[in-house]
Amino acid sequence: MWALVSGLFLAYATLSLRTHERLLSHSFDLAIFEQAVRSYAEGRLPVSEVKGPGFPVLGDHFSPVLALLAPAHLLFPSARTLLVAQAALIAASVLPLALWARRALGGAAAAVIGLAYGLSWGVANAVGFDFHEWAFAVPLLACSLAALGQDRPRAAALWALPLLLVKEDMGATVAAIGLLIAWRGGPGRRRLGLATAAAGAAWTLLAVLVVLPALNPGGEYFYAGFLGGSGGADGGFAALLHKGTLGLVTPDEKAVTLVLLLAPTLFLALRSPLLLVAVPTLLWRGLSDYAPHWGTGYHYSLTAMPVVFAAFVHALERRGTTGPGLRRALAGAAGVCLLLLPGSSLGKLAEAEMWRAEPRIAAAHRMMARIPDGAQVQASDGLVPHLANRTSVSLFGWAASRPDPEWILVDTQVAPHLRWPLSARDEALALARARAAGYRTVAGEQGFVLLGRTPRTG
Repeated sequence: MWALVSGLFLAYATLSLRTHERLLSHSFDLAIFEQAVRSYAEGRLPVSEVKGPGFPVLGDHFSPVLALLAPAHLLFPSARTLLVAQAALIAASVLPLALWARRALGGAAAAVIGLAYGLSWGVANAVGFDFHEWAFAVPLLACSLAALGQDRPRAAALWALPLLLVKEDMGATVAAIGLLIAWRGGPGRRRLGLATAAAGAAWTLLAVLVVLPALNPGGEYFYAGFLGGSGGADGGFAALLHKGTLGLVTPDEKAVTLVLLLAPTLFLALRSPLLLVAVPTLLWRGLSDYAPHWGTGYHYSLTAMPVVFAAFVHALERRGTTGPGLRRALAGAAGVCLLLLPGSSLGKLAEAEMWRAEPRIAAAHRMMARIPDGAQVQASDGLVPHLANRTSVSLFGWAASRPDPEWILVDTQVAPHLRWPLSARDEALALARARAAGYRTVAGEQGFVLLGRTPRTG
């Protein structure tokens, strides 16, 4: 089991670090989280210049768990610290599921299930996209669900409660775990379960309705707007009804995501009540008006994966699946995992392009080295995470960025599919406006343009 976890950690870390080195990490989310962790390391409440000048991160998402990374960032001040920590946390989540599977189903089953979970598309795509606080959630979820599946309700509750410090939405997941604890058993178990559920539900409501609006500069919980749109007051009752029923599986991308979530377990996860723990996450994703929430990209399926595989182990154990039946289930799960792997982010490790030396990368680092520590900078999306550890950096072309920085560094040859937030035309116009406002070209190389602000006189 430890060899399996170590191998997955190396794969995750390699993918994340190589992606970052190739300038394919992003201001949203990696630089935001690094600026937050850097704040904690410097003894301050977390702020992110990428979100806006002095923007309080705890008013965006309530994730005080990020403070745990402050000591590591103090020793190794780099975005790489966050990426390696994420690789370790996600790899560690394999262990409780694999150990439970070994006790319930045998060593071979544990190895297959651990590998299928560790290489599953939801995990792989999360690792391939920057850093996210949900990395802290998956080992806690795996431990809680493994304890619940082995009828250890107190351990399940104790592992679940720290999820409240990971992100405000995890309270609903804690509530679901609490209800499952209370579902069967004596009065003591029911009290424990209902108390856990009440704590989870109460915290999510408190965070969303009170804490986050109080800390947010706009005085609101920003992400509540994603649940409005066509299902809100403007859409009327019919639109709201549609959003709460058919809207959960339409457009088709939502249904495809649900199928792909269950496919690695051959849909056997549906036979376990543990799968209900994924309902809160799937519910807000389905109701959201933000299209990336529906699909299989980014990190949005990360927290669903330990739930699905815990339900898989539980279903096999409850059925008493042994011999040929168990071997067929494991072979099917492994086959689906291998079929989906090339299309996931981990599949990029087998691509020659991933390992090709690119002169532009060295040029980018030479240009960034010309910017002094502590400077105020605006930079292109892929460059921001490389500057967040030593400068006050924000995103070039983003309306909320701090105006009139000392330096502007732009990648004018970024691939079209990676160009954000400005089009090539708008970027050229923005650079022209900067030069007209007094910025001078300090250096240019391989499509990178570095502008410095001309000192004012008089």
